[in-house]
Amino acid sequence: MSRIGRLPIQIPEKVNVTLDGDAVTVEGPGGKLHKTFNKVVDIEVNEGVVNVTPRNSSRLARAMHGTARSIISGMVEGVTSGFSKQLEINGVGFRASVQGRMLNLRLGFSHPVNYSIPEGITVTVTANTNLKVEGADKHLVGQVAADIKSFYPVEPYKGKGVRIIGQYVRRKEGKKAG
Repeated sequence: MSRIGRLPIQIPEKVNVTLDGDAVTVEGPGGKLHKTFNKVVDIEVNEGVVNVTPRNSSRLARAMHGTARSIISGMVEGVTSGFSKQLEINGVGFRASVQGRMLNLRLGFSHPVNYSIPEGITVTVTANTNLKVEGADKHLVGQVAADIKSFYPVEPYKGKGVRIIGQYVRRKEGKKAG
């Protein structure tokens, strides 16, 4: 059995967890999240605690045991405190701005890059080059940050591009005359 999967998930006071078959709904001050899980795990809610157990000893059940527990734990954390990723844009003339639900990126192309911000996600821009992606859904926050980064990933020679703060980018040395 998974060591992570065996740990119970404590439900805070302001959070409500409901089960509907294999679907879990978590509601709290940060929003409402819904996820359907594989039928190889049993999910139980008892007295402020969520427990996940595998239904059998198959390889899939053992794999999904810890995964399901981790996802539910992330849902509970997301509706209480939320998740965020910070991005940084480096490059001459590179900048970003938010107009309604649209993120407008100027990344050195001949045209601006427009990205539609999904529901449940907020993007704030400070100093035209620092972005903060926030939301209750951990997966969606990470996906939005990865989508924004994919428009112009950091290149290794000058370091221009969009980077997630904390990401390591290996720099290369340029050609030498000689």
